[in-house]
Amino acid sequence: MSASSAGLDNRAMTDVILIRHGETDWNRAMRFQGQTDVPLNAVGLAQADRLSGRVAAESVHHLVSSDLKRALQTAEPAASQLGLPIATDAGLREQCFGDAEGLTADEIRARRPADWSRWTSFQADQSFEGGESTRRFHTRSIAALRSLAAAHAGRTLLLVTHGGVLDMVFRTARALSLDGPRMAEIPNAGFNRVRVDADGAIEIVVWADTTHLEGLPSQPVYDQTRLARENRGG
Repeated sequence: MSASSAGLDNRAMTDVILIRHGETDWNRAMRFQGQTDVPLNAVGLAQADRLSGRVAAESVHHLVSSDLKRALQTAEPAASQLGLPIATDAGLREQCFGDAEGLTADEIRARRPADWSRWTSFQADQSFEGGESTRRFHTRSIAALRSLAAAHAGRTLLLVTHGGVLDMVFRTARALSLDGPRMAEIPNAGFNRVRVDADGAIEIVVWADTTHLEGLPSQPVYDQTRLARENRGG
């Protein structure tokens, strides 16, 4: 729990269930997806079905998804299970990676080593050409979360979004710097629950629960800590 969330008034709280979309072929190949509209693969569709069972017992009032296909496809079985329409919010999109989208780490390292070195320094104001810096991305995604929470105060929201957005939420709740590699575990179709108070303070209640995905193939892991260490020559 973040220090800023101590003593929050439960009457002003919005419960927010946060879901990263299911797996895509680009996740499996470790390609930068960003805002490229990649669909779920067969594993991702199975994860979305499992997720719908996980949220079936939740008293969800509103379901909002990123407008990218992989998030919408993840949201659809849950929407059917809960009997809710899917609203979309472009503020929940993944970080834009500009001309790095569609490329793997090895491809970027080989073609544009200087760009890769800058990116893996994980500084908040760095971005790929045509992309979005982490600081700008944080401002956009957290504003979207807080706006939705304020609009539905005292309710329960289900938001289907992306790994980068969840990273921004985790850093904000834990009062972590925007510099540095990702520290949170953020599995595809994992179940996360936070609470947002009237001032926008975020409290983590559940993070990275994947019990509903038991028996499905293991997930690819984008290890930013290792990339940062390699960039330093460690």
